Amino acid sequence: MAPESQIPIAVSQKRRFAVSLAVFYSAVFAVSGTHLPFFPVWLKAIGIDAAWIGLINALPAITRFTTLPQITALAEKRHAIRAGIMVSVLATAIGFTAVGLQGQPLALFLIYALTCMMWTPTTPLTDAYALRGVARYGFDYGPVRLWGSAAFAAGSLACGYLVDHIAARDLIWVIVAWAVVAVAASVLLQPLDDVRRRTTAARAGKALLHDAGFWAIIVSAALIQGSHVAYYTFSAINWQAQGLGGLTIAGLWTLGVIAEIIVFALSPRFSLHPSSLMAIGGASAVVRWVVTAHDPPLALLAVVQLGHGLTFGMTILGTMNLLVQRVPSHQIARGQGYYAACNGLLGATTSIASGAIYARIGDGLYYVMAAMAGAGALLIWSARHRLRAQPQSEESGG
Repeated sequence: MAPESQIPIAVSQKRRFAVSLAVFYSAVFAVSGTHLPFFPVWLKAIGIDAAWIGLINALPAITRFTTLPQITALAEKRHAIRAGIMVSVLATAIGFTAVGLQGQPLALFLIYALTCMMWTPTTPLTDAYALRGVARYGFDYGPVRLWGSAAFAAGSLACGYLVDHIAARDLIWVIVAWAVVAVAASVLLQPLDDVRRRTTAARAGKALLHDAGFWAIIVSAALIQGSHVAYYTFSAINWQAQGLGGLTIAGLWTLGVIAEIIVFALSPRFSLHPSSLMAIGGASAVVRWVVTAHDPPLALLAVVQLGHGLTFGMTILGTMNLLVQRVPSHQIARGQGYYAACNGLLGATTSIASGAIYARIGDGLYYVMAAMAGAGALLIWSARHRLRAQPQSEESGG
């Protein structure tokens, strides 16, 4: 635990921080819960073809490795992580409103690109803010983060219900409404102590980028999480084509998130090394995508969806714990930025390619996803001894 966590803290202050963070996680992930499954449905409803859908959905990933690292580094350099979060969600709400007023592919692409530049830093900045809070106040990350997953499920279910009762071309306004809620929730975030360090930003970044263990973590995570691209982009469209209703689709997504919530809730009891958690997540993803590629019946598909707790939940827990061990607390925003950038680079490439691959072989795209997840599992497993033998210095927070 970082030294600042040793300072006596009023229980009420700790509770206010945790509650405000949980509320903000809830609002942010409610946006994702409506956006991820149903934004492609909205794009299709306003007449955007599959190739454009693939390109447009690649934009969040592209901004993660282009503009996001600069924004997180700037917020860290100026000791303004909380302020950066507030600006990010405000710009997101404005951007999605502008997106909803567009119908032409190119104009939509450009405005959505600007929106993503401000939206994608929100989660890395929030995770950095959360991990500094964990160091300062001494609570577990998983049980607070699970409220974001719960809100994701609630947002997905609510939007799934609306799909059957409103025109699909109006779904964008549900996303906008949740973005406005996130703006309000950001105001409740509690200020953190200003923990300034003498290490220059240039030296901080250089140290991280020369750490082979750090690279193993973020590349493995990118491969495993990137294998979810086909699911995020085309599952709702594919299931809708198979005759499943909006509420059923939302229910399938929710099953996965429920499993994820359970994993987060139980995370304080896990005794496995974080690298093992990531390896389990990658191996589980291989099985999940191979089964999904065979167009399973609804009952089996529901069982497969429960695997999201392993493929996503276990992977992110392992990743976050490893980053806490490898990255000093005063560099955590920069570390989150590099992690998101690596995810974005691979995710963007995969998203762009997935549109063309899906157009040719449909559900066969999931075999490609299985191969990616397998590569990630093998990489983190091969690096497990290095990660165990070289823990981070005492300056690391978390």
